[in-house]
Amino acid sequence: MGYRVAVAGATGAVGREILQTLEERDFPADEVVALASEASVGKEVSFGEDRTLRVQALKAYDFSGTDICLLTAGGSVSKEFAPKAAAQDCVVIDNSSQWRMDPDVPLIVPEVNAADLAGYSKRKIIANPNCSTAQLVMALKPLHNVFGIRRVVVSTYQSVSGAGNAGMDELFNQTRAVYVNDPIENEKFTKQIAFNCIPHIDIFMDDGYTKEEWKMTAETRKILDPDVRLVAHCVRVPVFIGHAEAVFVECDRPIDEQGARDVMNAFPGVVVVDHREDQGYVTPQECAGEDAVYISRVRRDTTVDNGLVFWCVSDNLRKGAALNAVQIAEVLVETHLKKAV
Repeated sequence: MGYRVAVAGATGAVGREILQTLEERDFPADEVVALASEASVGKEVSFGEDRTLRVQALKAYDFSGTDICLLTAGGSVSKEFAPKAAAQDCVVIDNSSQWRMDPDVPLIVPEVNAADLAGYSKRKIIANPNCSTAQLVMALKPLHNVFGIRRVVVSTYQSVSGAGNAGMDELFNQTRAVYVNDPIENEKFTKQIAFNCIPHIDIFMDDGYTKEEWKMTAETRKILDPDVRLVAHCVRVPVFIGHAEAVFVECDRPIDEQGARDVMNAFPGVVVVDHREDQGYVTPQECAGEDAVYISRVRRDTTVDNGLVFWCVSDNLRKGAALNAVQIAEVLVETHLKKAV
């Protein structure tokens, strides 16, 4: 017997990626339901190579009888519908920031802290981390296990798909406008994104950091270790898919380059491609459509004791969102929601 799965926000970039990932990984679902706003009801979304699903209204959907809802429709939607689904005995895996810091909601990257999933029954809600945090903790976890990370400094270079379909449309339209000398229109982003970088993601907080930067700090500590100190600077760049991060770590124990490469490359879901030559590294363009977190440019940071620097890239729609959510669902059905065959 398989599971009944709902994907809420199925018409968005991450929702479509979730549907594709469920099919690619042969998730044990007898039925998959596509949900979205009333404006999308009746539209069709692809599920696999030759199947489509007709979108139903999230607002009218009865979650009783549905085992898992993969919810990727934004924080305000999650705030309303995640508790509703949970009250009908449907486990929600939420991709928004709404529940991530709730102490009764586990924040999960399966390769890093799958054991924390045991706490899902308190609220029947499981949080998916921010896309930039997900790939970062994948790289940090093996280093922390062996060398004990004390402090992290990270600068991110985040693609426009992190802002959804509207972000990708804006980059496309502005790039075209530059070439044909049309007016540049800013709608999704605060400044022109085409041929530019914007050091501003999410809202500004009182201390001068943006909420995106705060998320990386708070979420990494919840997932990895509350004693790890982290500071982030997050930048939106004119790339369609794929987030990149320059990461500086300071460890408790001596760390060497080859040892760091070895422990990261042995970690599930992490691939080290680090050759000190032209093209001996991975870029966001090359990781688009891939599941792995790629590590390159590994070298010592000689400004601190036990310091290391590396470059980290990943498809933010995959490991940063859709893949991680489906992996959570896979662990959930393997360990907590087993059904008799």
